[in-house]
Amino acid sequence: MEPQLLHTITDSVATVVIHHPAKRNAMTAAMWAALPPLLDDLAAAPEVRALVLTGEGGTFCAGADISTLRGSPEKAQGLAVRAEEALAAFPKPTLAAIRGHCVGGGSQLAAACDLRFAEEGSLFGVTPAKLGIVYPASSTRRLVSLVGPATAKYLLFSGELIDAERALRTGLVDEVLPGDELTKRVAEFSRILVSRSQLTQAAAKEFADGRTDRDTYWTAQARAGSDATEGVTAFLERRQPRFTWTVSG
Repeated sequence: MEPQLLHTITDSVATVVIHHPAKRNAMTAAMWAALPPLLDDLAAAPEVRALVLTGEGGTFCAGADISTLRGSPEKAQGLAVRAEEALAAFPKPTLAAIRGHCVGGGSQLAAACDLRFAEEGSLFGVTPAKLGIVYPASSTRRLVSLVGPATAKYLLFSGELIDAERALRTGLVDEVLPGDELTKRVAEFSRILVSRSQLTQAAAKEFADGRTDRDTYWTAQARAGSDATEGVTAFLERRQPRFTWTVSG
């Protein structure tokens, strides 16, 4: 099978799989280019309420396929940044399910997700210093927002790998689980995400990303919608709420 991005939609969760096992799921230029339009389609699908990004087999993503950098590293990096930004802008909750190596471009994709769950034994690295590449400002800011400036400098200056436990301590990942529990936990947490109010999630995502200028917009959306009334009613009636506000495509 050619290197590609595979996707499925099950129970309101879209799962995107980085599929290039011959090179530990390294992203080719074509794969970087394919991610933004795929995300656009999934964002517009009303049945999708959350997205999981993962890698084929025992590796999340070992970065960019270095053969695609030869001769035009700036072009390849531009494709990677556009893919990363498209993932960060996805309007519904995103979760990276990480096994094995999450390195270079793989770490960019993971950092662009809202949440990151990792298997014990996973390794993380941000490696542009090994290639003489300037890490993009947007990617650097995103990394700093997750782990703080000291850890971001450690990762960027050295290009060294850190283990899952250190990634958890520094905030790079949110949960670390045994391998036989990761799939179950991701499925369980995805079900939680799709059961919650998309209105709350969409507003919180923008605010957490610094879009405080949208406060008036989200207040108006809350007043015009029925999620708050439904949530309170469901709580009092001791049932699961049926939220109706949806992210518009």
